[in-house]
Amino acid sequence: MNQNQCYLPTAIVVVVCGVAQVRSSASDHRYTAGDEVPLYANKVGPFHNPSETYRFFDFPFCSSAPVKEKKEALGEVLNGDRLVSAPYRLDFLGNKEAEVACKRKLTKEEVAKFRTAVSKDYYFQMYYDDLPIWGFLGKVDKEGKADPSEYKYYLFKHLIFEILYNKDRVIEITVRSDPNALVDLTQDEPVNVDFMYTVKWKETETPFEKRMDKYSESSSMPHHLEIHWFSIINSCVTVLLLTGFLATILMRVLKNDFVKYAHDEESADDQEETGWKYIHGDVFRYPKHKSLFSAALGSGTQLFTLTSFIFILALVGVFYPYNRGALFTALVVIYALTSGIAGYTAASFYCQLEGTNWVRNLLLTGSLFCGPLFVTFCFLNTVAIAYKATAALPFGTIVVIFLIWALVTSPLLILGGIAGKNTKAEFQAPCRTTKYPREIPPLPWYRQTLPQMAMAGFLPFSAIYIELYYIFSSVWGHRIYTIYSILFIVFIILLIVTAFVTVAMTYFQLAAEDHEWWWRSFLCGGSTGLFIYAYCLYYYNARSDMSGFMQTSFFFGYMACICYGFFLMLGAIGFRASLFFVRHIYRSIKCE
Repeated sequence: MNQNQCYLPTAIVVVVCGVAQVRSSASDHRYTAGDEVPLYANKVGPFHNPSETYRFFDFPFCSSAPVKEKKEALGEVLNGDRLVSAPYRLDFLGNKEAEVACKRKLTKEEVAKFRTAVSKDYYFQMYYDDLPIWGFLGKVDKEGKADPSEYKYYLFKHLIFEILYNKDRVIEITVRSDPNALVDLTQDEPVNVDFMYTVKWKETETPFEKRMDKYSESSSMPHHLEIHWFSIINSCVTVLLLTGFLATILMRVLKNDFVKYAHDEESADDQEETGWKYIHGDVFRYPKHKSLFSAALGSGTQLFTLTSFIFILALVGVFYPYNRGALFTALVVIYALTSGIAGYTAASFYCQLEGTNWVRNLLLTGSLFCGPLFVTFCFLNTVAIAYKATAALPFGTIVVIFLIWALVTSPLLILGGIAGKNTKAEFQAPCRTTKYPREIPPLPWYRQTLPQMAMAGFLPFSAIYIELYYIFSSVWGHRIYTIYSILFIVFIILLIVTAFVTVAMTYFQLAAEDHEWWWRSFLCGGSTGLFIYAYCLYYYNARSDMSGFMQTSFFFGYMACICYGFFLMLGAIGFRASLFFVRHIYRSIKCE
């Protein structure tokens, strides 16, 4: 377990380590004594592999009543949740003592399956009145045994539920195991198991509206907040110093350039031009592969809009912890609805660059991000199906996602493209472009694209890397992340630094009389995405205990898509900032 998890004595099953802030409408249920309160078993899986989860009854648990599946929203299915009725009945205010839920005779194969699960720290997750509870399936007794073959494996068969209530509402639930009720799984022999449970109800003064506060508070503990604020202060100081340093140099150099060029014009018009003014006839020459460039700009703008909307929803409190699938639902819906922005941006910019095949440009825009994502999903879904994991999407869900793409995303993309094409805006270039491009002088190795990308990506990455650990621990672990305001500040810092560094890189490139800045500014802006992916390698090896083909492929597969999305988004930001800067400096001089 990582440091944020609840540590409990060996005999105790993990409880709810964190919690969620459930809005009163989410589970505003009032009960009277004896009412059945819904208890759903969700999934089972190895603690260190968050993507590798299985249905509760894939394991040889038993149930005295027919198992009912709960209808789930799109986001819940995408999140790998598969809720079914649990074998325990926890009626409101109904105390129970060591009641037998059901009995089962485990075969050799079932004993071996449970033993493997216990050895890999498998946990279960349940929801009681929308409150999450976790527990481990069993424990491994290693005390005084050096040889792993001597280890003893035990299954917990008696769960003790402790529930707090306030008048007619459930406020809190924890679960632990009875240290004396164990089933020995060490030998491959059939064994009889009586699955038992105890229920204890206690009254509390905590109001229903605050029942989820303690879950949210786990990420707002003073020592965690100190680290977050240290991260922000560190980022701000770094950003202020470096951007201030760059701004001072850039402003001073530009001022000298303006003075020099003005003086040159007054003294001798036929004097040889040097520096960035020398290439004024080439700086607005349209880039190569302009259809791809426009598509990348459109996709990046859409992803920036998507991220902005997600932050707005997060800041108003939609994504409270354990709000099952809310983030996935929001991502799918907002991505579909913002595809018109991608179509409009790409088509209008493509037409400004005097492109003619706008239909091909739209197809490229639609597939630039979705294409790699679809290929990755197909591979990972196949892996999940092979593992029989809950991450494998049912056919019905795949059909729903396809219909959203076909009936919402694609039409909006086309409408946006048509609107963009019909704007008929001209590209605003302060200088006329010459008929033939100037030859770019030989440049030293550190002015090539890859070294420039490495330099440009490092500074924005250094501003966010501390916060990255907490995000990774939340997405690929069991840490709870709720301080979206701090994350938003870090995101703003990231955008500012990306824009500023890209502008600086573009200036130095133009000063070296290299006029092919369009693609370079996009690549330099997006290079932070490559740094984040490099951080994935570090996190996987040094900070996590993930293992196995499925978890590894899910981690690196989906992180590749996320980092590619960051690459497109920050690339678009970097290019827009550079375009604004280049237009500004060439507007400030006379260039005929």
